[in-house]
Amino acid sequence: MLIIKSSKEIEGIREASKILAETFEFIDEIIKASMKTKNQTRKNTIRNLIIFTTAVLSIGWIGHGLDVLLDNPSSESLGMLLWIITPLGACLLLRGFSGDGWKDFGIRLNFKGNLIWYVVSILIFPVVTGLILAIGKVSCFIFFPTPLSETLVSFLPVFTLALIPGFFKNIFEESAWRGYLTPRIFSLDLNDYTGHIIVGLIWALWHVPYYLYFLNRTILRDYTTLNTAAFIPLALLTIVAYSFAFGEIRLLTGSIWPAVLMHAVEDALVNPLITEDFIKIKPGMDIIFSPGVSILAIFFFALSGISLRKLRIAQSQRQGLP
Repeated sequence: MLIIKSSKEIEGIREASKILAETFEFIDEIIKASMKTKNQTRKNTIRNLIIFTTAVLSIGWIGHGLDVLLDNPSSESLGMLLWIITPLGACLLLRGFSGDGWKDFGIRLNFKGNLIWYVVSILIFPVVTGLILAIGKVSCFIFFPTPLSETLVSFLPVFTLALIPGFFKNIFEESAWRGYLTPRIFSLDLNDYTGHIIVGLIWALWHVPYYLYFLNRTILRDYTTLNTAAFIPLALLTIVAYSFAFGEIRLLTGSIWPAVLMHAVEDALVNPLITEDFIKIKPGMDIIFSPGVSILAIFFFALSGISLRKLRIAQSQRQGLP
């Protein structure tokens, strides 16, 4: 039992109690301020995401309107230029002047511990494309006009020449989608699948004016036998599936560069493979068997994203991360 012997001790206890009460009050104020800052940061993030989404989803239609007004051909026009540069421009403005900052931009290479994911990002499209071609070949819905060995020899220079410009082009595109939209969406602590679907839908809907107005009709006819009304919904679903794989690569590495490589390989591999007749798909069956936009592509890329997510969670658990 504590025995108080003097008024000085009583006064000392009172002073200590006062200091302790003030300390707890100070801590409480810090907690309240922290909660207020966190809530304000979340509101700012949502506001900026609304601005970004509004800008990128409207610019294609605005660009097409300008082309019509100025009587410009849609392909390689002012409207198409605005459509291409607006996502990156919105990203830079929001990060630089509207409070998003640069911390989660992902500009660093982050090689340490991530080399395996760089390899995965380079190989994922060749592996998925190979699987689709093999299934189509066995099913007799995909044909090679020349023997496979000759096709590979003639395709390699085309792929190599397309890879370098594709890499630089996708620095701009992936800086917006994986450098801004993905980390900003995931900063809201949404369910992983919800986050990927939101990113995928915005990324997909951004492409609609491109398919309708900016993409050369001859190239589109070479790419698919489907009419536009059937092709666009399938393309949107494919892009949403892509976003699972691209997004998980971004979350695994904390860098945009594996996604840039992945996108460059996709452009250099899949597009010329189809449009330059290295393969032939039975008319009407590209809805299932095309290595670009198809049901099989949706399945394999959704599966790839889900698998990468499991690996990311397992890696986080090993590292003791939340």
